[in-house]
Amino acid sequence: MMSLDLHPIFRNNQDIELALRQFLFRANHSGEPVVEIIPGKGSGRLKARVLAFLDQKHIRKLYARREVDAGNTGRILVYFQSTVVR
Repeated sequence: MMSLDLHPIFRNNQDIELALRQFLFRANHSGEPVVEIIPGKGSGRLKARVLAFLDQKHIRKLYARREVDAGNTGRILVYFQSTVVR
């Protein structure tokens, strides 16, 4: 599973958005069915920022659904459309 840990860049808004954008495009083209983004637990502001980014209309087109991991609220799972070849 591909993973993006935002802990090292959590203070720089421009770096966060660039990292998220690059990661989602790379994950979308890799064929991975699910990837994780780790904003961490903290105050929840970084997680809220990541969710707002993911909910943008042009970004939303890249993936099928996203959810906050029930077992670890500091982790967001992003699911991509899987194409089944028969």
